Amino acid sequence: MKTPLRFAVLAALLISCASGQDEKWTSIFNGKDLDGWTPKIRGFAFGEDPKQTFVVADGVIRVDYKNYDGWGDAFGHLFYKTKLSNYKIRLEYRFIGDQVKGGPGWATQNSGIMLHCQDPKTMGKDQEFPASLEFQLLGAGNGVKTTGNLCTPGTYITIGDKVNKTHCINSQEPTKPLGEWVKAEAEVHGSKLIKHLINGKIVFEYTDTKLDENDPDAKPLVEALGSNELTEGYVSLQSESHPVEFRNIEVLELKAE
Repeated sequence: MKTPLRFAVLAALLISCASGQDEKWTSIFNGKDLDGWTPKIRGFAFGEDPKQTFVVADGVIRVDYKNYDGWGDAFGHLFYKTKLSNYKIRLEYRFIGDQVKGGPGWATQNSGIMLHCQDPKTMGKDQEFPASLEFQLLGAGNGVKTTGNLCTPGTYITIGDKVNKTHCINSQEPTKPLGEWVKAEAEVHGSKLIKHLINGKIVFEYTDTKLDENDPDAKPLVEALGSNELTEGYVSLQSESHPVEFRNIEVLELKAE
């Protein structure tokens, strides 16, 4: 091969890799039903969702409260079946309609993608949130006014070179209007590094993810593992009293570093 042609081929390969054309994303929501997904609603056993909080309609997963008379602290999570460690997950979300009666003010237009979740089978019946790292998704009607934030139920992280145990830490990315589809993506490298992206922009990143040995829900997990290193877990989608929709949910597994 002549030298100029060889350089041209190499350049094309580098451009292809840089643009992500070689990435093989896998859809984990078929747009028809909840195959591969299982709910855990506070007050019920894993797999029970008598009020049909999580439904599929028009090609989306909808967090729906039409069968609720009131909120009743029925915090819920919809878990994907596969445990993950090094991966990217991306989806689109939007908030719709009105919050269910009795929902807390802070939960208005509030949901999340829960990363590195504990096994849902280990959650207590009345446990509100899995030990996890929450990629918090908020709408413009929430008083916080930023999305792509981080909350840490039963966990803590490091930002820069400082351990941070603040429960919720805000990004600088403004929330989007009710009804507008927003692209959210998380890039997860075990316990080493996690990035939150909104509409393709990195809005938050942190390192050294840990289970909090002083948290009552996380303490048994630390004891069972013999370590508080949080290197893997399940992914779940939240129900926190405001209707929200998710679509185009995909995962790309990454090589461990």
